[in-house]
Amino acid sequence: MSDFSHSLSASASALRAQAVRLRHVSENISNADTPGYRRKTVPFETVENAGRDVVQAGRVKLDRRALSRIYDPGHPLADETGHYRGSNVDLMIEIADAREAQRSYEANLKMFDQTRQMSSSLMDLLRK
Repeated sequence: MSDFSHSLSASASALRAQAVRLRHVSENISNADTPGYRRKTVPFETVENAGRDVVQAGRVKLDRRALSRIYDPGHPLADETGHYRGSNVDLMIEIADAREAQRSYEANLKMFDQTRQMSSSLMDLLRK
């Protein structure tokens, strides 16, 4: 496998991992008001593929921080004190994570495109 294909493979694996991360961040945002919902996090792992290291998303983990207690005596899930358990999703953290994942995705996409362009330029030079 050439250095170009190794570079493309590394970029593609990073793109897939960031896409998984973005999917879980969007799930967290959409479930921010769901009672009992725990925030999902996705760690990245380095895996060897054909003698080269690539990145992949690991197993989804649930955030073990305490769920917020919300006072709403009219809510169907409220206990005798009028509280129910909300989610532990912090929208500011999720927005920051989404922005970071988006920027990482864009950087890997640029690297993929530049590698492809360099490979194409090399083939043009070899044909002459």
